[in-house]
Amino acid sequence: MLDNAPRGTIVIEDIEIGMVRSLRKIVTDRDIELFAEVSTDHNPVHLNEEYARDTIFAGRIAHGMLTAGLISAVIGEQLPGHGTVYLGQSLKFMAPVRPGDMVTAEVEVTAIDYAKRRVTMETRCLVEGKKVLIGEATVLAPSGKFD
Repeated sequence: MLDNAPRGTIVIEDIEIGMVRSLRKIVTDRDIELFAEVSTDHNPVHLNEEYARDTIFAGRIAHGMLTAGLISAVIGEQLPGHGTVYLGQSLKFMAPVRPGDMVTAEVEVTAIDYAKRRVTMETRCLVEGKKVLIGEATVLAPSGKFD
């Protein structure tokens, strides 16, 4: 299941501090398998329940970068949206995401440099209201000016 706000673009001239956008997605076994295939990260903690039971996680978990990818989706599709260029992203993984978890990925504008079209955002992912990932992104936002 994917619950995503309207897609498109918010140009730099219309971005304001405090703006928030988010999406919600249930992470499925298929998502984890596809991410393993695309990334070539076949760590058994993600793919093998028997193996994962004997780890500190006591069961299978999603790849951390799969969860982080949901932040990229919010930035690339909603805020700022289409035409955005990622400049940087910090990540801190706070708790595991498990198959079947509903993840809410959120971005919140914390700083804007209109002259350079740079936007800084707090980024976070939550499961049942608990932060599982936190970080900060810096992006180059598209402009609506045609001079």
